[in-house]
Amino acid sequence: MVTTAQIAKHVHQMYFGDNWTEVNLKDTLSKIPYEIAVKKVEGFNSILALTYHIHYFTKAQLKVLEHGILDAKDSESYKYPHITSQLEWVTFLNTIWKEAKQFSVLVKKLPNSILQTPFVHEKYGTYATNFMGLIEHTHYHLGQIVIIKKVIRISQID
Repeated sequence: MVTTAQIAKHVHQMYFGDNWTEVNLKDTLSKIPYEIAVKKVEGFNSILALTYHIHYFTKAQLKVLEHGILDAKDSESYKYPHITSQLEWVTFLNTIWKEAKQFSVLVKKLPNSILQTPFVHEKYGTYATNFMGLIEHTHYHLGQIVIIKKVIRISQID
């Protein structure tokens, strides 16, 4: 059976590296200048939009761990900030890194027994399904970010 320590490790690795896929958010996003992050490629979300979307759900789960409140809405998950400079992009990313670390620490402190209990309400599944879903969701969109970054770079060469 999976433990909270294992889940916390996976979350930390998905954000900061040393995971099985060898791809993580910090290394991927830190190498992207804000001009690329905000660029729209037809048919795709921007890297900024996907980054906000990914972290929106981590932040929502963080709020549950800190305050027991789940107030996230799917409709809000793409309402990303308007970023107009490298400083704003770096500040945005630094906030994400800080909150991701907090989330990992709090998950690790949870008793393993909580994993099979309802996540706020039974209709939202268990803590385990929410944490595992968060990891799967993040890797899915991280893959999109990597592809969009390549598409943008290739289009700039032409």
